[in-house]
Amino acid sequence: MKKVTMQQIADHLGVSKFVVSKALSGKGGVNEMTKERVIQAASQLGYFNQKNGYVKNVRPAMGTAVIPPGKQSVLVLMPNIRSQNKESLYWGKVLEGISDELEEQNLGMIIVSEPRTEVMMNIINPEGILGMIGVGQIATSLLLEVHRTGLPMVLVDHEDNLIPADSIFANNVDGTYRMANHLIGLGHRQLHFLGNLNFSRSFRDRWIGFRSALEENGLDVQMHNDPMLFLDSVETGGFGPGLKEWLQARKQSKPAALPTALVCANDSIALHTIGILRELDIRVPEDITVTGFDNIDDAARFEPAITTVSVPKEQLGRRAVTKLLDRLADSNRAVEKWLISVELLYRQSASKPGAAAHASI
Repeated sequence: MKKVTMQQIADHLGVSKFVVSKALSGKGGVNEMTKERVIQAASQLGYFNQKNGYVKNVRPAMGTAVIPPGKQSVLVLMPNIRSQNKESLYWGKVLEGISDELEEQNLGMIIVSEPRTEVMMNIINPEGILGMIGVGQIATSLLLEVHRTGLPMVLVDHEDNLIPADSIFANNVDGTYRMANHLIGLGHRQLHFLGNLNFSRSFRDRWIGFRSALEENGLDVQMHNDPMLFLDSVETGGFGPGLKEWLQARKQSKPAALPTALVCANDSIALHTIGILRELDIRVPEDITVTGFDNIDDAARFEPAITTVSVPKEQLGRRAVTKLLDRLADSNRAVEKWLISVELLYRQSASKPGAAAHASI
């Protein structure tokens, strides 16, 4: 395969090779818009797929010793966006798992919650940083800064097409596949997915599992342009007015066309959805079954308790540490994606389709 050069990228964009070199090396002198254009063009031309596609600092080989003598630290990057913070019922548990495993390994942890691209090099270069664990959605530009240093990294619940890195996910596809099959087994035939496919890789995978179950059972699958697949502000519940309008229209149609089950991309969406249904005098689960995903603490305490998919959040964090240590021991192994098994929890928000639901068929 012919090597892709910086000159080819420059010609493709109509800029100088000097600009491309600056953008790809992380040096200053190039504005963010140009930098993003260069990165995108480099990706499209296959530059990043090459072995030497990134400019890296050479880190000394560690041999058979995974951790050098003395206490070392791991950088944990968890941008405070989309409720990705220590107070989150989901991300906080992941962080606890990382912290507990690092403590057991006698390793320290440096948490960076609001990083800026231009200062990342000052953060990640200190001696003693073994590698980085990224938690949740992280901008490509930040990951690129880490990758340039040669630091090994592991991403939790996120992956980036431009940055080769090990990743840890819950088995999202399997979780919604099994949930949808469970509901179909209860007798549901009008199932609808609620989420935002552009929000995260996990949400897209959960939709894929849901869709696969319906297709295998010969049931109609909602169209890809369905607004319920692209809800606004899923992290804050800001989708409420749009969902309410959608439900009202279906409830008032002749004949009524309410689904019998709403499969939500996570528990937070499920909790907000049940609130909207109550405003419309639609009962859960008597009229509509509602399920979630993640098993946050509020899902069990809610009335009715939410039928959900339990994600072992602490284990995601612990396994991220394990994967990072594996990478330190063998930097030449292929990039890996680990899937952690999930478990269905059957609670009160799901039941067989009721009389009201059958009337709408």
